[in-house]
Amino acid sequence: MFQKLVAIEPVNLTAEGKARLSEYAAEVVLYDDIPASDEVISQRIGDADCVLVSYTSRINGDVLKAAPNLKYVGMCCSLYSEKAANVDIATARELGITVKGVRDYGDQGVVEYVISQLVSYLQGHNGKRYEDKPIELASIHAGIVGLGTTGTMIADALRFFGTPVSYYSRTRKPECEERGIAYLPLHELLAQSQVVFLCLNKNVILMGEEEFKALGNHKILFNTSIAPGHEDEPLMKWLEEGTNEFFCDTRAAIAADPDRFEGNPHVNCVNQSSGSTKEAMGRLSDKVLANMQEFLQ
Repeated sequence: MFQKLVAIEPVNLTAEGKARLSEYAAEVVLYDDIPASDEVISQRIGDADCVLVSYTSRINGDVLKAAPNLKYVGMCCSLYSEKAANVDIATARELGITVKGVRDYGDQGVVEYVISQLVSYLQGHNGKRYEDKPIELASIHAGIVGLGTTGTMIADALRFFGTPVSYYSRTRKPECEERGIAYLPLHELLAQSQVVFLCLNKNVILMGEEEFKALGNHKILFNTSIAPGHEDEPLMKWLEEGTNEFFCDTRAAIAADPDRFEGNPHVNCVNQSSGSTKEAMGRLSDKVLANMQEFLQ
């Protein structure tokens, strides 16, 4: 059992999940606001041997070095790679601190979000429409950039409706190609697709000026990540110069500087995390607790 567990910010666990934290630590401290600085994070950690963090704060190496009792950091968010993580895992390793994250807990809600938004736009349910008349999903070509769990689920959902789907990924996915999801080089995929889904890890910026040029005009772009997968200036130019539409669920996913896009009629943001459904929070809680139990055993 941990001596002291501190959640330095809201970690999106269910009420039941939060209650169960006392099974793993003698003392549990849960903060309900996002810390404003590294100094505040260090103060909150204090003498804790277990820390929980969500995706909205970063625990860097200096913070880890200033935590004398810390043994375990539980990421209550997706951990895909050390480079993309919001915890300095390399420093943690040097200090003998274990860092564990979770995966694949909010994907279903994201898939439902993109399908609902795309259908609404193609059929003109919310005041704007892709073509003069409503069209069906089977009438467009879709491109998936990043064929991980979310990208694969979106591809399978679209193919259920008869949408031709291609993908680009750093690594080829033969098992998906066997199911009819064709691989294309990035610029070729962008040029051929009417709708493109960016399904990239956090901090991966793939869409720059040349990519937006390849994407071209009268296109639809979805960002499904919790952070931008594109540069701000090329996105702004792409939106201003054509009949293009950009979709994302949260403000943080619009751009590095989302204020610049405030009021842009071609930016469609519901400002609600589609991956934070009731069911997703249940899966997140189960996985966070399972990671802690595995560490303690």
